[in-house]
Amino acid sequence: MIDWRHWHNEPWLIGGLVFLGWLWAVAAGPGRSRLAPGTPFPRGHAVRFYLSLFVFYLAVGSPLDQIGERFLFSAHMLQHQLLVYPAAILFLLGLPVWMVDPLLSKAWLAAPLRVATHPVIAALLYSLIVGIWHAPSLYDLALRDKLVHVVEHVMFFLAALIFWWPVLSPSAILPRRNYAVQMLYLVGVVVTMTPVFAYITFTQDILYPTYEFAPRLLANFTAADDQLLAGAMMKLVGIMVSLGTFMVAFYRWYQEKK
Repeated sequence: MIDWRHWHNEPWLIGGLVFLGWLWAVAAGPGRSRLAPGTPFPRGHAVRFYLSLFVFYLAVGSPLDQIGERFLFSAHMLQHQLLVYPAAILFLLGLPVWMVDPLLSKAWLAAPLRVATHPVIAALLYSLIVGIWHAPSLYDLALRDKLVHVVEHVMFFLAALIFWWPVLSPSAILPRRNYAVQMLYLVGVVVTMTPVFAYITFTQDILYPTYEFAPRLLANFTAADDQLLAGAMMKLVGIMVSLGTFMVAFYRWYQEKK
């Protein structure tokens, strides 16, 4: 059964998060005098960035990982949504422009990122990565192989950063798109994700053997119920977050046009 004391402390996870936090601290501390002389310490950015790392750890390092890996598809879906929404959003909002643009001034990095974050490409990349990973053979392999599972989660997070870049870009070199484009883009992503949602939600088969034969944690909550809940979570949470972001973009677009 579930061990609620089981929190991951693997060096690659803890070390990776600590390394990212250290890099940000160095850039915002001693590196700030060179990157942005006279700029005060970005407290708000710090809160958002470190909160992003905390949410990332909750998603993949807490007992939720064990539940999602061994028992419930819906718990695994919740992990992915934590990575795609709060973790990725807070990560981008935690990066000051002066911390990002010195990197993007390098053509070797800016050129591929410019292509990847074009709204059409970003929507397709995000939808393809999420869709391909939900193929039964690949998804179930991630549940059985720890390394593949790590790759899956890292790819989800990176795809989420690309997805949110046109709306939340922290860069003046590759800036956020105008509000009208943002609104069209958000609607487009919801549409492109619909086949994945429909595939999971409306199929008559249990897609992933791990969950079909997993011990039931709740009485009368079948593998079919779990799969239906996971599919509904994918669509409803995605729509709610996109709708909220759409409304913000619409309000700001309206204010510009007044």
